Amino acid sequence: MNKFTDTSEKGFQKVIVKELVEQNKFRESGSNDFDKEFCINPKQLWEFIKETQPETFEMIQRKGERSFLVRLDEKILKLGIIEVLRKGVKHFDKTVELFYRQPSSNYNAKDLTKYQANIFSVTQELVYSSDYANRLDLTVFLNGLPIITCELKNPLSGQTVHNGIRQYQNDRDPKEKIFSFARCMVHFAVDTELVFMTTQLGGKKTFFLPFNKGLNDGKPVAPFGAGNPINPKGLKTHYLWEDILTKHSLANIIDKFAQVTEETNEETKKVKRFMIFPRYHQLTAVRQILAHAKTNGVGNKYLIQHSAGSGKSKSIAWLAHQLHGLFDSKGENHLFDSVIVITDRIVLDKQLSEDIKQFAPMRGIVEHITSEGGSKTSKLKDALANRKKVIVCTVQTFPFLLDEMTDMPAMNFGIIIDEAHSGQSGQTSSKMNAVLADKHSADEEQEEKTLEDKINELIESRKMITNGSYFAFTATPKNKTLETFGVKSAETYTDENGEIKHKFYAFHVYSMKQAIEEEFILDVLKNYTTYNSFYKLIKAVEDNPEFDTKQAQKKLRAYVEGHEFAIAEKAKIMIDHFHRDVRYLINGKAKAMVVTKSIEHAIKYKQAFDAYLNEIKSPFKAIVAFSGTKKYQGVDYTEVGMNNFKTFKTNIPKNFKKIEYRFLIVAEKYQTGFDEPLLHTMYVDKKLAGVQAVQTLSRLNRAKKPHKKDTFVLDFFNDTEEIKLAFDPYYTATILSEETNPNKLNDLVDSMEVFEVYSNYQIDDFFEKYVEGEDRTKLDPIIDRSVEIFKNDITKDQQIDFKAKAKSFLRVYSYLAKILDFNNQDWEKLFWYLKYLVPKLYIEQTDDLAEGILESIDMDSYRPSKETTQDIVLEPETGEVAPIPVEVGGGQQKPDLDTLENILDAFNRRFGDIEWSDKDKVRKILTKQLPDEMKANKDIMDAVKYSDKQNAKISSDKKLEELMQQYLFSQTEIFKKFTTDKDFQRRYKEFIFETLIDANKQTGIRP
Repeated sequence: MNKFTDTSEKGFQKVIVKELVEQNKFRESGSNDFDKEFCINPKQLWEFIKETQPETFEMIQRKGERSFLVRLDEKILKLGIIEVLRKGVKHFDKTVELFYRQPSSNYNAKDLTKYQANIFSVTQELVYSSDYANRLDLTVFLNGLPIITCELKNPLSGQTVHNGIRQYQNDRDPKEKIFSFARCMVHFAVDTELVFMTTQLGGKKTFFLPFNKGLNDGKPVAPFGAGNPINPKGLKTHYLWEDILTKHSLANIIDKFAQVTEETNEETKKVKRFMIFPRYHQLTAVRQILAHAKTNGVGNKYLIQHSAGSGKSKSIAWLAHQLHGLFDSKGENHLFDSVIVITDRIVLDKQLSEDIKQFAPMRGIVEHITSEGGSKTSKLKDALANRKKVIVCTVQTFPFLLDEMTDMPAMNFGIIIDEAHSGQSGQTSSKMNAVLADKHSADEEQEEKTLEDKINELIESRKMITNGSYFAFTATPKNKTLETFGVKSAETYTDENGEIKHKFYAFHVYSMKQAIEEEFILDVLKNYTTYNSFYKLIKAVEDNPEFDTKQAQKKLRAYVEGHEFAIAEKAKIMIDHFHRDVRYLINGKAKAMVVTKSIEHAIKYKQAFDAYLNEIKSPFKAIVAFSGTKKYQGVDYTEVGMNNFKTFKTNIPKNFKKIEYRFLIVAEKYQTGFDEPLLHTMYVDKKLAGVQAVQTLSRLNRAKKPHKKDTFVLDFFNDTEEIKLAFDPYYTATILSEETNPNKLNDLVDSMEVFEVYSNYQIDDFFEKYVEGEDRTKLDPIIDRSVEIFKNDITKDQQIDFKAKAKSFLRVYSYLAKILDFNNQDWEKLFWYLKYLVPKLYIEQTDDLAEGILESIDMDSYRPSKETTQDIVLEPETGEVAPIPVEVGGGQQKPDLDTLENILDAFNRRFGDIEWSDKDKVRKILTKQLPDEMKANKDIMDAVKYSDKQNAKISSDKKLEELMQQYLFSQTEIFKKFTTDKDFQRRYKEFIFETLIDANKQTGIRP
């Protein structure tokens, strides 16, 4: 009889078990070996303890096995499996060890023997419950204790990894002991294409993360995206059982990676615990760095480009912990005497320290230094002299560290540099900026120097130490960073001048594209909306002087954009938009950030927000964040004084977590390096470019499953092309699409109507019944007629085409309906028809098992606030940044002179204006009639002639205000402009006073 390949799910299961047993020396145990009461394999547990701790085993036998099992069960329930495996369980006068670490040095024979005594086993079809016969496909045990469960699926049998996820969500009771919190360190859903993981089951709310290699497969020039590459030697997910589930790998994860963390709610003081298991990119990045350092020794540089929001803080903590214990390739000596972690995120210091301490077998290996200045030099000297294994410091203390390290050539250092986040370091960062800043003109807008820039400049001023290795983490490597820390390619190319060149790459990459496609972070380039401001300025002088056009245009825009009235108007737009479209999102907890160009602007926005929120009696409040003290209109302002918090007086992050605080107004501070998953919307009123644009907008990308589905940006300053250019080098394989043209909806409608799946009569009939609240039995038959046409009358290719267009219409219309002032009833009716039609459009043999879920909603959940889900097409291209420029232009740029009238005309054509109803009449009144009345007043002219200029100006302004009252009814438009537009009023008063002075000069009485 012919033998055929077993392509069933059981066959897939056997492939994994065979690899674990034959290649990795796992034991295979049966389901009957499992004790359901204590959730262990008792035979293996007793065997391990007896073999490695005979005296302890004898004590347990003497005191009673059940007594120990009860205590073990209690400890796992309280501490979690990782803590119990690492530290053992104290039982009477003994500590029962339940796992032995792999020794760092190969010369530790005793510890190596103990490590080799660990029993790793795998059980197929484990019946884990006493109440029902549900089975787990695979369960991995360590010394009799379960540490991993797996649900396997086979696409060839019509089941994918998504079925496995739903199995955990729907069919695995979290109350079962094996699924209780931290009883196992991870649960995998696996098929032959993809792997997903979760560390905590919670029924239907269980959230799974991808555990995939990514399509780049570690190659820097390949596209970066979600999924797994083709494996020429086997299945795509082979790495899970061949690399991750090996004895050495699991022992390493338990010892160095997995952990239970806690988060305290500052208001309720409730503590929430989280089980942490490394994601694939974190695990492989740290392991690849360690392996390279172990082989190549000290003196190397590593650039790790991991997307914002991808868990860099954890990766840094894991790397720091393992670097300080790393031995050389011979296993004889430690490579690094101390590991220094440099961060500009002061709030990260404590987090890093606590993360690292969790893994430390001994106390006191972490020294935490955050303050700047020479006063800390002695502390640094002590830390280095005492061979502290890990030193966590801010960028302000780094110069002192460099000085000390260069004086200690006998020591080797590992230097970890955190992401470029300068905004959160406060006043001390500003002082450093003053030293390092380029010499630009005072009014020229400059990109805020990032930590990355500062580190580069510091290192340039001091040769990089040869007794250290550098490990730089960033989501947005600049050209200088790539050249300083990147990997120099072995391949060369010849430039246009015939010179041989090299390219530089990051040592390890987890791209923004991959993070978005894996739904680990959100795409902040979706729903990007620009908001044009329109102004018109009039020439308030009779002369027509010349100005430099570029500088004049810049100053004009800065003037009008920064005026209190303009800021108040923009604040109203922001607040109204938030209340209408944002406040209900993320389960009613959504928050927004307002990005301003300066501290003065932030102060104005805070005042405008407070006034309007109070006017509309909003339940929400705004917080302002800026560093130091700012004098504005004669008053000294600080963020502490303006916020006036009742608790945590100086702690903005803690207060911002409170439900009533929904707006965070920032001026540099918190613009980068601030992680708050509840941030959904950003209002931008500042020039953004390059790295700063990416880092600023990335504040929104943190996922908050399951309620945070998208983000929204309303930009008052930048256009989409500028943002696209900023993201291109760092987004890797994606581009920002152009601003959506509403006519695209007309095109979509035309293209859908060709298929004749629905008629206008059906749409009208459905919509009328729907809005009248007719029973569902009246609605479904209308939709079902379209479903039948879709199913029987068009080809599969047409089905795919129609459904894609229908989904696109739903997303684009839902998006545009929020931001454009138009009313199209036909589009609205079609939207609701397609909303309920699309979920019923099933295409045979589709692999998308989740299709239709997001579009389907409960009939009772309808409310006018629509969600926006506009797709942006991303293209797989590797982004490149230009090299550091060498040639620079010399000399001052020649000014482009033009007349004031022409400059204003160009400005007005660009920004528009609210037109006067009768321009000629208004111009006559403002430029002749009113000035003539003022000049005809003897008292005013005497004041101009004989009083000092200040008092004359006061008299002129007062008289003008009196004259303006006569226009209250006759020229309401002029009166309203004068009384409500303080800027117009100020400029017109100056114009009138200069007119009076000129008239006085012409009499010859006063020079």
